[in-house]
Amino acid sequence: MARKPRSAGGATAPVESDERERSKKVSSLRSLWPFMAPYRMLILAAIGALMLTAAVSLTLPLAVRRVVDNFRGTNAEMLDQYVLAALGIALVLALGTGLRYALVTRLGERVVADIRMAVFNRVLSMSPAFYEKLMTGEVLSRITTDTTLVQSVLGSSASIALRNILILVGGLALMMATSMKLSGLVLLLVPAVVVPILVLGRRLRKISRENQDWIAASSGNASEALNAVQTVQAFTHEGLSRASFGEMTETSYRVSLDRIRTRAWMTVIIIFLVFAGIVGVLWIGANDVRTGVMTDGMLIQFVIYSVMVAGSVAALSEIMGELQRAAGATERLVELLAIADSVNDPAAPQALPQPVRGEIVFDDVVFRYPSRPETSALDHVSLTIRPGETVAFVGPSGAGKTTILQMILRFYDPESGAVKLDGVALTDLARGDFRQSLALVPQDPMIFAASARENIRFGRPDATDAEVEEAARTAAAHDFIAALPEGFDTYVGERGVMLSGGQKQRIALARAILRDAPVLLLDEATSALDAESERAVQQAIDELRKGRTMLIVAHRLATVKKADRIVVLEAGRIVAQGSHDQLVAEGGLYARLARLQFTDGSAAA
Repeated sequence: MARKPRSAGGATAPVESDERERSKKVSSLRSLWPFMAPYRMLILAAIGALMLTAAVSLTLPLAVRRVVDNFRGTNAEMLDQYVLAALGIALVLALGTGLRYALVTRLGERVVADIRMAVFNRVLSMSPAFYEKLMTGEVLSRITTDTTLVQSVLGSSASIALRNILILVGGLALMMATSMKLSGLVLLLVPAVVVPILVLGRRLRKISRENQDWIAASSGNASEALNAVQTVQAFTHEGLSRASFGEMTETSYRVSLDRIRTRAWMTVIIIFLVFAGIVGVLWIGANDVRTGVMTDGMLIQFVIYSVMVAGSVAALSEIMGELQRAAGATERLVELLAIADSVNDPAAPQALPQPVRGEIVFDDVVFRYPSRPETSALDHVSLTIRPGETVAFVGPSGAGKTTILQMILRFYDPESGAVKLDGVALTDLARGDFRQSLALVPQDPMIFAASARENIRFGRPDATDAEVEEAARTAAAHDFIAALPEGFDTYVGERGVMLSGGQKQRIALARAILRDAPVLLLDEATSALDAESERAVQQAIDELRKGRTMLIVAHRLATVKKADRIVVLEAGRIVAQGSHDQLVAEGGLYARLARLQFTDGSAAA
């Protein structure tokens, strides 16, 4: 296997195949049954149509035999009836095949749509710890590429496989009814055909899974590079990014060549053995016709059944490859559905007292990020934030400021201790319930590929246009949005590419203002603003403080001087707390930071 390249962000390609638990059979496709079970009637109808077409297909050689044996007959009317019967059988076969296709394809589309929704719903609710280990691009690859393989099986391959199995079994039975001697010779070939299917099929499944892993890895690599395309270009990293993506893509291609070669050899071996056997049987049968042991029609009937059986075996060998690939894809999808999350809602969640007052308590909280287990992000933090209080968190980078907000949002659970809202531990509440009482302005605001209006309305989907515009005014965003080509209805591009950093931040603040939650979390909410905009936003924040709990994370101390209380963090511990004047008078870390920013004139640092 090729060396595992690294992506632009340091992500590795898929893990070695022996590091994953893998099923050894196509039986892993049984994991799809929970998604198929709701459509039992559709499945039964499709199977009925499939059995009808298989049965009709098996009657065609009987009609052909009658026609051939009556070529030399004197009863022209009988011959006409046989020909008309053959045409009628062909019509029923065509109608049944069309019905089978419609039913099976509909089933495949429906089931795959349900799988995509289930996988998306699952990964959408996963905590951030999940995304520390798996790249978003790989998740998207599983939702798209892997489900497409499953759709191919459900919408086509599975029904074709079942139809060929029916034809194989029925054809063998009718071959025996036609000539036991010739059938016995054909059956001698079965072990020679089955062994390559078992041996090469297992190898094919393994290669197929590896191929899908590499496709997902290259998708994750491309997603990462494209999401950071400005950074890639600014650092002239295009060449390295192209090389990294190219290496992954080429490795995926090389693995796919192994799959193609294996499948091709399996097809060659099986088809040659099957048709070589048919030629040998045909030679023996021709001698039987010459000696009068069987009629011309019987031989042709037997040959047709032989071809049908051989075709079924060849088709099954082809389909086996599709099933192997789909089995690998199913495993990857089931992994996402079955993966355990570190943050889950309780089985019987408590109700949050109403109305929400906004009291937040950290009770001896210890926490380490899963990706950095050797370092304490929060080290025995105890803190009570009173309802309606504005508390600012300051300290050097990595001190634990943003972690405080993430714990309040319950993106992570503490290793020990508890975080409480209005006296109830967050672990006892449903996340969707208590998060309704929180509004967040993150340090890196997410702007969606939609209009400015819809980006603000994300905070409260039922808000009116007037409420959206009022929130924009409060966040000092109204004027620049109104100046856009289509005003509030202007499409701002993926990740807000049409907006400046400060504009994105003001839209994110407007979104939080519109939510009108009793607890407002601001993580460097003014870091990207110019002085004039910051003054306007600071005035808006001063207004928002009234009647709600506000937590502010900031490096610029000028933005936190008016807070009711300032909490100083260092290395995950609270080292001081009080008002600005108190902390400056005490000396220590805050006084040093204040001296650097105010005395040395580096407030923007």
